[in-house]
Amino acid sequence: MAAPMYQQIADDLRRQIDSGELAPGQQLPTELELKDKYEASRNTVRDAIRRLAASGLVESRPGAGTFVTRKIDPFVTTLSQDPQTGYGGGEGATYLSEVSAVHRDPTYGPIRVELQPATPVIALRLRIPSGDQVVLRHQERFIDRNPYSLMTSYFPFEFATKAPRLIKAEDVPEGFVRYLEEVMGIKQTSYRDWITARAADDNEQRFFGIPHDSTVFEVFRSTFDQNGNAMRVTVTVFPADRNQFIYNVGDPPGPQYDGG
Repeated sequence: MAAPMYQQIADDLRRQIDSGELAPGQQLPTELELKDKYEASRNTVRDAIRRLAASGLVESRPGAGTFVTRKIDPFVTTLSQDPQTGYGGGEGATYLSEVSAVHRDPTYGPIRVELQPATPVIALRLRIPSGDQVVLRHQERFIDRNPYSLMTSYFPFEFATKAPRLIKAEDVPEGFVRYLEEVMGIKQTSYRDWITARAADDNEQRFFGIPHDSTVFEVFRSTFDQNGNAMRVTVTVFPADRNQFIYNVGDPPGPQYDGG
């Protein structure tokens, strides 16, 4: 028994994608062109495209058309504490070493600094009154020149009086954990990751180049000093199509990738 027409169309388009005839990022023919080519109804063509989209092979961009999905190798971020540095995984020098260790190229965009009143969500995690001023440090992160995450760190404004580099739009090579310990005597001894999933907003869709209905992970990392006081909240947004996570408990052997 022959497969339904929409499946035959989807299978033929899949073959073209797999063979490279339709390259990553290339626009598919219009619905009208596909309708004429396959001598099928418009609804049948739409069903075929929906089947490909469900498999992650194509993506529809409102007002632009349907495009072959760009294949981006996922990166696995270890969120648990690095046993060698004692710092939280997925940020700073730990993140750079993780990416470099698998022979990929980590880079950052320019740092942006601003002052804002704390939203209720951030105030709750920093344990300060809602509306108090906080220092925000924004940074875009790339792997192999592709955008992989957006990171914003929030610090109580009072920290800036003793740690003035917080409000400078420049990198702190030693990392803020070590810097705050040196200038303020506060030592990060613990952190909590709160991970949520949601739909990407307009800015994230543009930056990551993802469809409007894409999912992103949002990781809220709250860090605490030796006295149990909140030091910092870092919010990192990861698109689900190119990010995976590991969280170690104890000291397990290192992960194996691709059977290696």
